[in-house]
Amino acid sequence: MAGPHDGSGKGEGRRSASGYGLGSVDTVMSVTDVAREAERFVADAPSLDVLERLAGDDILLTLDGLRAGYGPMEILHEVSLRVGRGQSLCLIGPNGAGKSTVLHSIFGFTSIYAGSIAIGGKEVTRLKPNDKLRSAGIAYVLQDNSVFPDMTVEENLWMGGYLMSAPAEAKQAADRVFEKYPRLAERRRMAARVLSGGERRLLEISRALVMDPQVLLIDEPSIGLEPRFIDMVFEILGDLQRVDGKTIVMVEQNAKKGLDFADVGYVLVSGQVARAGSGAELLEDPDVGRLFLGG
Repeated sequence: MAGPHDGSGKGEGRRSASGYGLGSVDTVMSVTDVAREAERFVADAPSLDVLERLAGDDILLTLDGLRAGYGPMEILHEVSLRVGRGQSLCLIGPNGAGKSTVLHSIFGFTSIYAGSIAIGGKEVTRLKPNDKLRSAGIAYVLQDNSVFPDMTVEENLWMGGYLMSAPAEAKQAADRVFEKYPRLAERRRMAARVLSGGERRLLEISRALVMDPQVLLIDEPSIGLEPRFIDMVFEILGDLQRVDGKTIVMVEQNAKKGLDFADVGYVLVSGQVARAGSGAELLEDPDVGRLFLGG
């Protein structure tokens, strides 16, 4: 992020406002400038054919013409989306673009005014969050600080199985998580409050795995974490995708990290999909680089 002006006169062309990405003060733009310039992306929005090509032959999650928001406030304006089974999609864009609202809408946290959401061809648009998790296999991992600090690690995992028919099922599912992540198993009797930031994030992700979902919605996986823990979290997500076949839809403010991880990236602007491509393509896109990657 951009630092304060050094007062030397050498930085007259530099911007001191906060911005996106990892660029120096010479390259980072203000949030206002990013939003203004990103608006022109919308005129070049990708077609549905492009979205389907990026998703591949086995499309699992679809949004068609979704208009959604909170109460009377519409945030998403006819958003369409395609994600293949076992694929990862990263949503980037300026603040207020509607990225988290896409996740909220898929999971059932918003008002849906028009359009549809489907999993494997089955419409789930108006299912409540519990039903999205139980019958559609969609799990939501919140931004941060969603662990119960005074409960043990094991008890936190049990809470992930609250929709199961019997407590024993949740305990068995938690044991499977411990087999997968020895780091958590070593701390199963400890209060969650003693975990490091990376371990807490691992616990939040693992709790979502208890119900064995097919789709993971992940909001800002790197938020608040030190760099060494960010790498760990993305390694975990990569393993869930490649080894366990999970489909991942994420919002990531660190656009470079998110696009480097994801198979596909969408740029959202003002509640619309303005650009789409493979993660690698968007990393090489000069407009995306200038506006969101700090260079």
